[in-house]
Amino acid sequence: MNTKARVLAFYLPQFHPVPLNDDWWGPGFTEWTNVASAKPLFHGHYQPRIPADLGFYDLRLPEVREAQAKMAKEAGIEGFMYWHYWFGKGKRLLERPFQEVLDSGKPDFPFCLGWANHSWSKKTWTAKNEGNVKGKLMEQTYVEEEFVDHFYDVLPAFKDPRYITVDGKPFFLIYNVLSMPNAKLFMEKWQSLALENGLKGIHFVGNIMGHDAEKRKEEVFSSGVSATVLSNLIHAESQCGKGVGMYWKKFKTRVLKLGPERYNYKDFIKYVHSDFEEREDVYPVVYPQLDRTPRAGKNAIILTGSTPDLFARYMEETLKRVQNKPLENRFVIINAWNEWGEGNYIEPDLKYGRGYLDALRSVLLS
Repeated sequence: MNTKARVLAFYLPQFHPVPLNDDWWGPGFTEWTNVASAKPLFHGHYQPRIPADLGFYDLRLPEVREAQAKMAKEAGIEGFMYWHYWFGKGKRLLERPFQEVLDSGKPDFPFCLGWANHSWSKKTWTAKNEGNVKGKLMEQTYVEEEFVDHFYDVLPAFKDPRYITVDGKPFFLIYNVLSMPNAKLFMEKWQSLALENGLKGIHFVGNIMGHDAEKRKEEVFSSGVSATVLSNLIHAESQCGKGVGMYWKKFKTRVLKLGPERYNYKDFIKYVHSDFEEREDVYPVVYPQLDRTPRAGKNAIILTGSTPDLFARYMEETLKRVQNKPLENRFVIINAWNEWGEGNYIEPDLKYGRGYLDALRSVLLS
């Protein structure tokens, strides 16, 4: 058992066809559609990224979900954080894989939910729609009268013995708590409903992100969350390319459209940490690799030069940042298990095989 940290991994349920994606992007569209068609944009650029052991899987298959859980457990991961899409008025998307995990009781592997509370727009797949980012596909809404319906939609998951808890309270991430006009009311209502339904409460976690993450951290805490997940991605990128170089990268990529915005992974992992990570109620995020080419084409942001060895070094430093916390709060979040459209995954691929999983296991279980 891993006692160095409670390692969770974001889990994307996009890998199965759904009617709305068929309507928006064409029959049979899944994340794999753009992953497989990505092209290298410069010499030595690793694209397309091709999955190895699990192939171009379909998450409707229980055998795939079992294999993923087995790999994750062997690498020392405590559980998956499944992205949960609830848009209001009972609208859900991509719910089938997790619903089948819940209903079947398999795999017998811990989980929690992260509410991806953002609207869907065409900018998600910029490479596919030639840069058209204006079209909104599904709008995220916040209607107070629906808070109860939303709670009872996820209550069966909260009551599942596999659900990950902190001090007995279900861990529930809100991706962008600052976008909610009534976040405190939402959380107060859910806390009340949790107690009414035999739970000890809910461990709400807010996500800190963006260029001004350091400035926004107290704002996120003041929203009423119990803890935060901290992403220092953009801060680290800015340090890698600070000064004129940073502005030139963005101007070249976003104005002149001359190619992707690139940062060296070895430099990135030097700048990504902050003392804020050492707070008991702050859960750091680690990035095994990042390449948004499948989604963004020439507008992509890419961390170049990532390897399993560098990822292991990154994890070792992160574990130092959390080692003095109580084990109950010693979370490290991997972004991500299978975000292939972002080039952000630790599942096996043709280049490194199980290298990232082996690196993680060597750090956590040695």
